[in-house]
Amino acid sequence: MLKDKTIVLGVTGGIAAYKAADLASKLIQAGAKVEVVMTEAATKFVAPLTFRAITNRPVVTGMFDMASEWSIEHVSLAEAADIIVIAPATADIIAKLAAGIADEMILSTVLATKAPVIIAPAMDVNMFENSVTQENIARLKARSFIIIETGYGRLASGKVGRGRLVENEKIIGTVHMVLGCKGDLAGKKIVVTAGGTEEPIDPVRVITNRSSGKMGYAIAEAARDRGAEVRLISAAHHQPDLVGMKIVRVHTAVEMKEAVTKSLKGAHALIMAAAVADYQAKKVAKEKIKKTGASLTLELVQTPDILGEVRGNFIKVGFAAESENLVENAAKKLQKKQLDFIVANDITDASSGFGVDTNKVTIIDSKGKADRLPLMNKREVADKILDRVVKKIK
Repeated sequence: MLKDKTIVLGVTGGIAAYKAADLASKLIQAGAKVEVVMTEAATKFVAPLTFRAITNRPVVTGMFDMASEWSIEHVSLAEAADIIVIAPATADIIAKLAAGIADEMILSTVLATKAPVIIAPAMDVNMFENSVTQENIARLKARSFIIIETGYGRLASGKVGRGRLVENEKIIGTVHMVLGCKGDLAGKKIVVTAGGTEEPIDPVRVITNRSSGKMGYAIAEAARDRGAEVRLISAAHHQPDLVGMKIVRVHTAVEMKEAVTKSLKGAHALIMAAAVADYQAKKVAKEKIKKTGASLTLELVQTPDILGEVRGNFIKVGFAAESENLVENAAKKLQKKQLDFIVANDITDASSGFGVDTNKVTIIDSKGKADRLPLMNKREVADKILDRVVKKIK
């Protein structure tokens, strides 16, 4: 999505300015063209040469910096931008933006652009919580600036509180969300499930599986980046929150079914990438079961069949992890659960499936046509799945 996009990165004068170098690097790696504009104060924290080495582009450091091709005609930079990101954004820069003051190149560029502007504040907790700062942030939000909430933690002053610059992954996620808001899934609601459910045996032990949740999270991100309203039902508790979507955390199959059912109102598609446990303990012990040396027998009963039981006017996509007869077994599941299509992967292939970043899947449609895809990363697989969802919706 970021390939060949021009991102203007405004770096202002705060200790968090060093994090902007890593942000620039990650954006470059994603295929973006990054133009860095630094305030004079920012150059006291990080040398412009650092950003020039990362971006292979001249860095604008002042209103009259003749070393940059953009400095004389700052409007050209504003017009070239697909998006502008100010990270970190200090309290004084936020105040000047709110007041329409343009005495720094980044401020002039923002005032001259029609591109979306993302602001990631970073400052001391007292400064951030000051009513003046909060009023300025509110003014910018009212003017359609995208404000990323600050993180909580230890600050440079030694205080603990809000005001930390958020992690770069959240900034990049916001960039993806903003740039993708008019994609081919704009206005569509997609419900995605991810991770392996956990069915308790006692207060300590559970029945679960090896699902990492990576495939479901890749689908949720890809849907967001194509403009969809995404509801992610996650049993993958080690996976981080994703920007721009509501995430419902669950543990058991029963909890997942309840969350899915509630989320399906107005949905255009349900993509069940979660590995839902097939069985649960008939009776869950209230106390931890002690090891006695004797064998232990558990009576198991089936969990709810979420895909088979939910009903509605939406596209249903299932997943099948198979160790044998891949296409045949997946096709049976597709027919039994009345799916629009199913994504099958061979779990005997170490490069595909659980815990890895790649998948080699076969997508089978309701007519039985099987499309075998080559090994690719899970984000690429996600887009292949969503390509089919888009065609079905249209």
